[in-house]
Amino acid sequence: MIARRQMMLLAAAALATPGRAATVLDWQGRGLGGALSLRLVGADPAQGPRLFRRVEAEVERIESLFSLHRDSALTRLNRDGRLAHPTPEMFQVLALAGAVHQATGGLFDPTVQPLWRALAEGDDPAPARARIGWDRVEIGPEEVRLGPGMALTLNGIVQGWAADRIAALVRAAGFQDVLIDMGEIAALGRRPDGRAWQAGIATPGGEQIGTAALSDRALATSAPFGSPLGGAGGPHILGPKGEAPRWETVSISAPQAAVADALSTACCLLPRDGIDRAVSAFHGARLELARPFDRTFLPN
Repeated sequence: MIARRQMMLLAAAALATPGRAATVLDWQGRGLGGALSLRLVGADPAQGPRLFRRVEAEVERIESLFSLHRDSALTRLNRDGRLAHPTPEMFQVLALAGAVHQATGGLFDPTVQPLWRALAEGDDPAPARARIGWDRVEIGPEEVRLGPGMALTLNGIVQGWAADRIAALVRAAGFQDVLIDMGEIAALGRRPDGRAWQAGIATPGGEQIGTAALSDRALATSAPFGSPLGGAGGPHILGPKGEAPRWETVSISAPQAAVADALSTACCLLPRDGIDRAVSAFHGARLELARPFDRTFLPN
């Protein structure tokens, strides 16, 4: 996740010194696998500490649901093969995962977790491949159930979903101009100078290759080799049937960060016409940039 965060650089303009009329409050923390940040424009300084405590509590709650690295609802589901009475949040994330799975022809598939683990640990991937299949996940309000030996990863959607949750929290608290980085970017309103927030799009190596103007919009960027997997240094974004990545970097914007997050992940495996079809399935979603491995890139 940390390498994925490094691809989401905030353009220098977005962090420009604000004008005197705009009070800016900043929060930085850690969670969801890396550094997190929040910028509030026009906020009363007295409001900051209480809001930031609420943000920290919400991040903790999200990790208690979806983390693969601590006790969570997701790790219990993977361990036991079932999760009784899933929370509404779990149900919502799984429902969106299913919608993106369908829109991408099955390439967004959270059941690749056993394969990811096998490749990371240098094990034979064949048994893990036999456990992949979103159609074998039973999702209902009373129970989520996995097939034998199956496990889920929601890392391709949860950072975006977290950005959406924090956006909803700060909106409900009365803030209108906010920049949120939960590993994916959500931008509310405008920056201190009245213009749209500018988010930079960068390669895993830190080369900035594009920007996106964001106002009440989110941006997610994925790169299959941003976090090389296993001793062979393979891609960390895995096709359920062994599909190879087609793009070095893909960046998607959308009104919802979770949608942008999941689409940017799966679109690394899709041809360009497949990207267009997948993106068109979600209202307001847009391809910002797709950079092939030959380093020419195709903006929308």
